[in-house]
Amino acid sequence: MSSREKEQTIALSAVFQAAELVAVLAKTGKVDNASLQPLLESLLMVNAASTEDIYGGQWDCSSNLALGRRITKQALGKERSSVNPDTLRYALSLIHLENKLSKAPEMLSLIGQKIGQIEQKKAHYDSVLHENMLASISGMYQDTLSKLSFRIQVHGDSRFLQQPHVANQVRAILMSGIRAAMLWRQLGGKRWHLIFKRKALLTALESRS
Repeated sequence: MSSREKEQTIALSAVFQAAELVAVLAKTGKVDNASLQPLLESLLMVNAASTEDIYGGQWDCSSNLALGRRITKQALGKERSSVNPDTLRYALSLIHLENKLSKAPEMLSLIGQKIGQIEQKKAHYDSVLHENMLASISGMYQDTLSKLSFRIQVHGDSRFLQQPHVANQVRAILMSGIRAAMLWRQLGGKRWHLIFKRKALLTALESRS
């Protein structure tokens, strides 16, 4: 097991955590803030010293991504059938959408500018979970990723999805999932690894338990 595979599992866990949060939020209108906050904060970690630092540092990374790590283990292991099908679809869609984004340099530049603006805005609020922060991240998603030819279709209860706050949360989580998918690709992760490198990735995930 390489250190690169350990890093890849961090990014992959974040992808699956974002996917699971969207799946649950879309159907219940509720989200676990303890799992959401580190994902949103990762968007503002543009110059982190390590992959772990993006999600809270060596000591907090494991707990911050505990949900995603559990889902990833199930998805790659023998419990795949126990994973919400929507979660699997969103995770694969995030990886696919990020691949499209990687070929759009102007959009990447725009996202970089908007992240800088959101980072400045954060100084005025006590948390990245503040309504105005969520709205800004959601707006970034709408102004950029929503304009690509491939779009992630979120299915759930329309009573919740039509609420502006929930819609903002969904788009903000998807944006954080794209961040994780970008990290996964930058660390050498590829979609086919989810099939042909499952054993190595599972070993790396187990080492982080």
